[in-house]
Amino acid sequence: MIATLLDKFRSTTFAERTLLVLFAVTVPLANPWVRGDGVGYYAYARSLLIQHNLDFVPDYQHANTSFREGRLDESGEPKADLRTPTGHLENHFTIGPAILWSPFLILAHVAVLVARAIGSNVSADGFSAPYRSAMAFGTALYGFLGLFLAFRIAKRFVEERWALLAAVAIWWGSSVPVYMYFNPSWSHAHSAFAVALFLWYWLKTTDGRTTGQWILLGAIAGLMLNVYYANVMILTIVAIEAVLVFREAIRAGRTSVIPGFLGAYILFGITLLICFLPTLISKQVVYGSPLETGYIPINLWSWKSPYLLQVLFSSNHGLFLWTPLLLLSVIGIFLFWRKIPRIGGPVLFAALAFYYFIAAYPDWAGISSFGNRFFVSLTAFFVIGLAVLLEKVASFVSSRKAVTIGASMILACFAFWNIGLMFQWGAHLIPARGAVSWAEVANNQFHVVPVQIVGQLRHYLFRRKEMMQNIEQRDVQQLKEQATP
Repeated sequence: MIATLLDKFRSTTFAERTLLVLFAVTVPLANPWVRGDGVGYYAYARSLLIQHNLDFVPDYQHANTSFREGRLDESGEPKADLRTPTGHLENHFTIGPAILWSPFLILAHVAVLVARAIGSNVSADGFSAPYRSAMAFGTALYGFLGLFLAFRIAKRFVEERWALLAAVAIWWGSSVPVYMYFNPSWSHAHSAFAVALFLWYWLKTTDGRTTGQWILLGAIAGLMLNVYYANVMILTIVAIEAVLVFREAIRAGRTSVIPGFLGAYILFGITLLICFLPTLISKQVVYGSPLETGYIPINLWSWKSPYLLQVLFSSNHGLFLWTPLLLLSVIGIFLFWRKIPRIGGPVLFAALAFYYFIAAYPDWAGISSFGNRFFVSLTAFFVIGLAVLLEKVASFVSSRKAVTIGASMILACFAFWNIGLMFQWGAHLIPARGAVSWAEVANNQFHVVPVQIVGQLRHYLFRRKEMMQNIEQRDVQQLKEQATP
């Protein structure tokens, strides 16, 4: 078996091996920590696996301090106003991450039960280290698979070197590492994977789908929505594709094929709805209605006056201010549209639809967020855009080696800046919520981060539990300070 794996590894390209090695080296960064929003996501997985129900009381009681303080009373019981009409605890988070974690958590549960049978005292409650480690590894793996798929998509349209540089740059120059490693119990790395998988399979089958391929595409779309509701905007890709297909059929006078096309898209929609049933059923159980999400009602969103500029440029987690590399990616997405309109057009419109959706959301800044975390879903889009931009720039330079070295150095600067900012955010040198002072950020980047980051990385790798407790204490203190008039 090992020999087979080694043969497969040798058969990969240099770029693919580079990505695989980088992932293997960074796996120790995966943080087996359930906190914040992650409590709600992980609660679906743990309650179903261990209790075989959707009773979230133990999850809320085991949660981190800042999560518990607003939800539990003095006796440690959930507050009455958290109860829904069905008697369950409010949990507006999605069930999709639990679905994706299930293979890892089931294996962990079996291992724990076997260990207990031979004398171990490790708890089989879903909270102990084996479960959390399995969850964290699963999230890191899905995040990597999302990046790897994005790389594979990008190299269909550009030279492999640009796809590799783009994938590594987005990996370390965006919000991805925070939700792939540091906060693995949140849904964003899973969303990046699901969207990349959908985009990859859509592209793979654009030349003509069989019935089975339509069903599989619909199933992937259903998974994508189970993981993250905002991903409904990614379906714009299929909508634009349908418009183009029908328009071309009408222009060519081939109206007889329209019923077949229409049937295929209907089959796609039916499959999507069937695969979306885990969400509908869980919401029926928790809220008493399959259509109740628990989020701000959509009719209260700012559809007519979206926060278009704030989402991009606000010091309160504005996308381009916090992760400036993504501005280059967006430029590249427009270039992709010009280069291959048939593919780039749907991709661009889906990105714009997602952007408008988030800009209309009242909590567009993501509350506690590194950068604008919602856009982690578009990781594959950003990789493609950056790769196309790199190729475009390279077309103006005669020496491929020179432009590769130059681009690598510039992208490394973006990545190092981002790593320093992630350290500031994770260590609470800057507020995790609300606007930040960029003068303070810049001062920290050059005077505080270089002094502290190596020592803190050592703590992160070898004294992580203590470090996480300290971070939680600082987070609680900042919340109290922000609440004080």
